[in-house]
Amino acid sequence: MQVRAIIGVIGAGSASPQAEAWAYEIGRLIAERGAVLVCGGLDGVMRAACRGCAEAGGETLGILPGSEAQAANPWVTYPIVTNMGHARNVIIAHTAQALIAVDGEYGTLSEIAVSLKLGRTVAALGAWPGIPGVFYVDSPRAAVDLVFQRLAENEK
Repeated sequence: MQVRAIIGVIGAGSASPQAEAWAYEIGRLIAERGAVLVCGGLDGVMRAACRGCAEAGGETLGILPGSEAQAANPWVTYPIVTNMGHARNVIIAHTAQALIAVDGEYGTLSEIAVSLKLGRTVAALGAWPGIPGVFYVDSPRAAVDLVFQRLAENEK
């Protein structure tokens, strides 16, 4: 059995149109690479990334903060109910083999921090500048190319 890569897409639940456009494209590119997308399963960046992934034939995991699977955005393939609030961010960081941060707020920052502590690759597009260890990119394609390149290098 071949295990598919799981790539996290993180960012604000209330996102700018630019951030949502980037997230949509990132989700589409993740699906085209045959990977699974994991996110917080709600709105904004998460919704746009899930939509891009789903419309390209991919699968999405939504790690939800609440107790209702119905809270997931309509493009979440598998809603994971945690009833853990923001603590679910740790689950996202542990589940993703690499993360792509788009824009983002404090929840995004917490996921970046946990991922870096775990030694994961984190690419950032318009998110939290100046964090040591984060790879800053200028396009959705650059973000996706970077995380897949780093995953391939780590498998050697």
